[in-house]
Amino acid sequence: MNKSKYDAESLPDLLPLYYKRLFPYGPYFKWLSYGGVQKTVFTHREFSFTLKDDVYIRYQSFSDQNELEKEIQRRCPYKIDIGAIFTHRPKDNKTVKAAAFQAKEKELVFDIDMTDYDDVRSCCQGADICLKCWPLMTIAIRIVDTALREDFGYEHLLWIYSGRRGVHCWVCDEGARKLSQSVRSAIAEYLSVVKGGDNQIKKVKLNRDNVHPSIQRAIKIIEKQFDDYAAVKQDFLSSDEKVKKVLSIIDDDEISSNVWKVKEFENASSKGRWAIIKSALEVEIAEKNRMELRNRRDEVMLQYAYPRLDVNVSKGVNHLLKSPFCIHPKTGRICIPIDLKSLESFDPFSVPTISQVIDEMNDTEKTDVGQKKVRDYKKTSMAASMLVFDQFMQNLEKTWQGKHIELSDMKGEF
Repeated sequence: MNKSKYDAESLPDLLPLYYKRLFPYGPYFKWLSYGGVQKTVFTHREFSFTLKDDVYIRYQSFSDQNELEKEIQRRCPYKIDIGAIFTHRPKDNKTVKAAAFQAKEKELVFDIDMTDYDDVRSCCQGADICLKCWPLMTIAIRIVDTALREDFGYEHLLWIYSGRRGVHCWVCDEGARKLSQSVRSAIAEYLSVVKGGDNQIKKVKLNRDNVHPSIQRAIKIIEKQFDDYAAVKQDFLSSDEKVKKVLSIIDDDEISSNVWKVKEFENASSKGRWAIIKSALEVEIAEKNRMELRNRRDEVMLQYAYPRLDVNVSKGVNHLLKSPFCIHPKTGRICIPIDLKSLESFDPFSVPTISQVIDEMNDTEKTDVGQKKVRDYKKTSMAASMLVFDQFMQNLEKTWQGKHIELSDMKGEF
């Protein structure tokens, strides 16, 4: 088997071995049972499986890790989705009155997909990604993660690479898991700045005199990377058509006229052209006191680089989202946790594939005869991302310990 190349045709042969030897059932179950503080948190959780040939099975639920493990190994799903915790076991949904079968809680989740940026990236379209557009995901993670921590006080955020063209965030704080649909919608709306369909040219409109601190902070994050990302990697002003698009967002005839009059503009690089546009704005604001133009530069940067969320994924309590540690069937890549300490160096193309980790496991088995027994995934390229997951779990476990003590104290009162 070629380590460097994944063949989608081989997936049915690879999945049984992956699910038997490499899927991290123990840490996975520990995460989704949340310390067993609430007994139904795992047993009433919905899982869905997508099998070969797009056979889709909803309302799966399991009594414990052993049952989950056996069913995954029996079915070998191409995709696993995680849903809400219901009032009853999801597998019993047909025996319960519809009105009584309700989604009670779930992590607050976010789905950021590169396809939503197709109007502002020139290197790729649709499901394709490359290292020229991947900085959009880096910027999105930094902005959303910072907002969730600083503006909402959440601490336990798990960022997962989706396996192909995007990222998912699981907010696992107890308070986040119990949010109503209306509050989830409000948080998603709070984090939505770019608005409007394909036919709308200007999609960001800032309040002239009162830009929200969260947006000011986002602008600073974007500003650090914007020249390298937009001007160099995307070459976003490389043609007259692209220049006209940016000037349409600025939406001022005087600025447009002045920019085209600059002698150096025609032969300048995108970086040079962006500098000329910013200079023209600064002149109008400073010398002519045109304060209505004060936020136009920031509106351009936000439209080109601010996170674009799938709001429907975030607001629905019973919305399913692809599970961590799944395999993306098209790329073969594992949906691994992302380490925010080294986020800027994260390369989606270096994420291990199922064929790679199976090869690595087989290779180490030839050489580690007599060695201390360790989990198979620790012998592979999954090990680094599992350390990220372990650290996330250690922080989360501290909250469970407090909850267990609290419950124990309450019992002692009676």
